[in-house]
Amino acid sequence: MLLPPTGSIVMLTGAGISAESGLATFRGAGGLWEGRRAEDVATPEAFARDPGMVHRFYNQRRRQLHDPAIRPNAAHLALARLEADWPGSVLVVTQNVDDLHERAGSRAVLHMHGQIRRMRCTACLEERLWLGDLDTLTPCPACGATASLRPAIVWFGEMPLEMERIMAALQSCDLFVAVGTSGHVYPAAGFVEVVRDVDRAHTIEVNLEPSAVRSAFAECRVGPAGSVVPTLVDELLAGLR
Repeated sequence: MLLPPTGSIVMLTGAGISAESGLATFRGAGGLWEGRRAEDVATPEAFARDPGMVHRFYNQRRRQLHDPAIRPNAAHLALARLEADWPGSVLVVTQNVDDLHERAGSRAVLHMHGQIRRMRCTACLEERLWLGDLDTLTPCPACGATASLRPAIVWFGEMPLEMERIMAALQSCDLFVAVGTSGHVYPAAGFVEVVRDVDRAHTIEVNLEPSAVRSAFAECRVGPAGSVVPTLVDELLAGLR
């Protein structure tokens, strides 16, 4: 794989990379979705219908990140190393709402689905870091309103964040790598099609098994992100020598 040293790299990361750090995912046996429907916990309608239950669900997810055993894995660390050592630009676009990329040292990170450790007030639109639990009695620290706070994440039916910046990066990149994504969730599943229109761009999928959009990628590397991503980063940085 030939990539100019000033080449632009976009890394899309999904639930698979966080799962290797021990975070429970929505889908699959033992996942946080088990026994719950998406419309019960991850839609504006669910929040309007039963905000207490929705808060309890996301409080559980937020508490996972307090566990000292939950830490960035080798894939997170490799992406931070790539950003630090690559002469061109490296952007991480993540579907994940955790902060493991930032903990690993990545700085250029766009959370298209928001962040679980942030809250937003629906009354005054204040958004800020929030590490504890939320419930309907928690007052907004900015305006004092109660029953107005929600996790600052994107629910089903809401518009993903930073799409203008993401699309601009995809349309100008030299390398696009999708790590640990299912290929079922749009618009992220369609990013590879955007990159395919960039003549010079190369596309790689990294996954435990081929995703739903595997055929759109030029290359597929099968295996755990914690093993495959560091190897890929080593290859890219070796090309600088």
